[in-house]
Amino acid sequence: MAILRTSPASPFGRKVTIAAALLGLSDAFEVVITDTSNPDDPLRVDNPLGKIPALLPDSGVPIYDSRVILEYLDLQVGGGAIIPADPADRIKALTLQALADGIADASLLQIYEVRMRAEEERSPKVLAYQAAKVARGLAQLEANPPSAEGALTVGEIAVACMLGYLDLRFHGTWRAEHPRLVAFLDAFAGRVPAFEATKVQP
Repeated sequence: MAILRTSPASPFGRKVTIAAALLGLSDAFEVVITDTSNPDDPLRVDNPLGKIPALLPDSGVPIYDSRVILEYLDLQVGGGAIIPADPADRIKALTLQALADGIADASLLQIYEVRMRAEEERSPKVLAYQAAKVARGLAQLEANPPSAEGALTVGEIAVACMLGYLDLRFHGTWRAEHPRLVAFLDAFAGRVPAFEATKVQP
């Protein structure tokens, strides 16, 4: 059976598990919890970057990162399911995913700055730089929120997982100034049971 190396708190791993559920592929792989900080974890063999998620399909050739895994999963059901076939819709979905992933990346870097450095070594400049990316990204999404109606794509999945990560690591402070995104996330969660099923409590 295929193996997905990930961590429950990862917004990128959560993207994959939710996409798999939407595509009816949840039973297509075994989820193996991975410790990215452990140099002996097999993850570093499968992905030399040591990043999650990484998928080991039955072919034995590892697939990473989450965007490539989602493309792979979409192809397993014939394509066009979560990554639109129409060129304009495809670019729109992939761009939305890129924005959401970028916000998640900037959020992760803030967490790493605090978690991996002693307090006296932390850089307020780095933290502010990454926080500004998050703020600009959320403002863009609030002005042009995605929709949880109709066909869900990698874009909507990525936004939902990114917002879920902000709830987990930043105590949901984004919610007060982004009511349209709150409404989107509520609608997404109501429509996609896998979102609640993959939720990690703070």
